[in-house]
Amino acid sequence: MQNHLLQLLCMVAMEPPSSLQADEIRAEKVKLLRALRPINEDKVEDVAVRGQYSAGWISGVPVVGYMEEEGSESDSSNNETYVALKVNIDNWRWAGVPFYLRTGKRMQDKVTTVVIVYKDNPHSLFPETNSEANNKLVIRLQPNEGIQLEMVSKKQSLKERLETEKRTLNLDFFDSSGESRIADAYERLFLEVIKGDQWLFVSRDEIEASWRWCDRLLSSWREKKVPTKSYSAGSWGPSKAEILIESDNRSWYEG
Repeated sequence: MQNHLLQLLCMVAMEPPSSLQADEIRAEKVKLLRALRPINEDKVEDVAVRGQYSAGWISGVPVVGYMEEEGSESDSSNNETYVALKVNIDNWRWAGVPFYLRTGKRMQDKVTTVVIVYKDNPHSLFPETNSEANNKLVIRLQPNEGIQLEMVSKKQSLKERLETEKRTLNLDFFDSSGESRIADAYERLFLEVIKGDQWLFVSRDEIEASWRWCDRLLSSWREKKVPTKSYSAGSWGPSKAEILIESDNRSWYEG
């Protein structure tokens, strides 16, 4: 969470830098991290879920739980292997907009996705429209790198007068690149190291800002003695993570 998830949050929510110079990009990411609202003891149980996987099945193969893994420290470890968070950014652009983050091991699928859900219209001209059918911008980082726009549009039919349906516009980076393969993310990083360009790398200020925020969360868990919630390997995480987001009339994207 501290490096990958917060990096993605910065990339999505930071203000546009004045240029693609490393210092300009880093400065905007640090501003964003410093604007993250700390998760204190009085809120930690409402906006943060920590889990640990138990025995389950992945792709039809049985797998052991975290406690049974070779090298596990004890049979009573409270180490988390899953985290789900609701975070807020206290600045002018994102005031009142929630961000939901989750990451875990032994999940149903290995995916990295950013989903931006657009707000409901203040008034719908189509009363029958499903209230959950919001327009969504989905950025797929892995696998199948690409971008898709899920949008509600009028159904093309002479039988129904004004019915709506969800349609998807899909941009697949691999299919449209004309290349035989998409370069791995670490290949790009190694290339930037060779070139001496630091725009993809974090600065010391950024690392300190991210750990300062994460340490506050860890401290809140310790102060409140929040236990890990069990979830089966091969699932999408503990049930409390569903409650976390459904309490805001939202749901995790599993498309």
